[in-house]
Amino acid sequence: MNILVTGGAGFIGSHVVDSYVAEGHSVTVVDDLSSGRESNVNPRADFFRSDIRDQGRLESLFASRKFDVLNHHAAQINVRRSVDDPVYDASVNILGFLNLLQLSVKAGVSRVILASTGGAIYGEQDAFPADEQHATRPISPYGITKLCSEHYLYYYHTLFGLHVTPLRYANVYGPRQNPHGEAGVVAVFTTRMLRGEQPTINGDGGQTRDYVYVGDVARANVLALQCAGFQFFNVGTGVETDVNTICDVIRRHTGYAHDPVHGPEKKGEQRRSVLDARKIGQALGWKASVNLNDGLERTVESFRKELGI
Repeated sequence: MNILVTGGAGFIGSHVVDSYVAEGHSVTVVDDLSSGRESNVNPRADFFRSDIRDQGRLESLFASRKFDVLNHHAAQINVRRSVDDPVYDASVNILGFLNLLQLSVKAGVSRVILASTGGAIYGEQDAFPADEQHATRPISPYGITKLCSEHYLYYYHTLFGLHVTPLRYANVYGPRQNPHGEAGVVAVFTTRMLRGEQPTINGDGGQTRDYVYVGDVARANVLALQCAGFQFFNVGTGVETDVNTICDVIRRHTGYAHDPVHGPEKKGEQRRSVLDARKIGQALGWKASVNLNDGLERTVESFRKELGI
């Protein structure tokens, strides 16, 4: 297949590109490098630097490459920024995505895979783990834009016959995750501990998340290429892990000898989040294969190599 991956220089997107290339697909990456790095891009993929809102610049790319698939990972992912500036958040995550969908229809793209979000879409959960039928109550503009994007995908499926697959990710971690800005605790804690710096846990550290390894997420994107119609799936492990445990495991793998400090709670932070991924297992045969200890060990070694420590 001829696949366009937006955000393919970023953390998750670059792993998706690697998996597509390994499967023998022809891959083009579009990324504005606002958070991604060109060094993340697989050397066997073509790289095209552009903002996804730049219709004029992207129109010629769509016309010339004749893509079969749009895999959309480019996004404004900073939840706090979405709260501070919801207009900017919407301009990237909604208007930018609509620009890509319009170009896709015009150029004859037949399939769209969307990097969506589980925790941010479901909000405070009523059931643990949450399946795909759980009520959607996003409490941040970022979560709202992802849910809105899913609704737009259903519209484009209904009106234009696109095969569309939103993948609702749990908390993805692994090599290449950016430890700066709004990053997951795994990247932040790993970087600080390898540098001998004391990590800070927000609140009591009892807040839980469903941590899924990026390689497993990339594999879900490969399997999604076979989806027909409109289907959406959770991509997670179904296992809750609290921040204190994450910190302890990373301490063991980094050899960091000191205790973390506890800072104030992050206002508005969800207390618990965990996803039921049985649906994607039944439909596509996907199941998380990397356990948390092994995934964190791989992540620490990758960061250690990158930092030269």
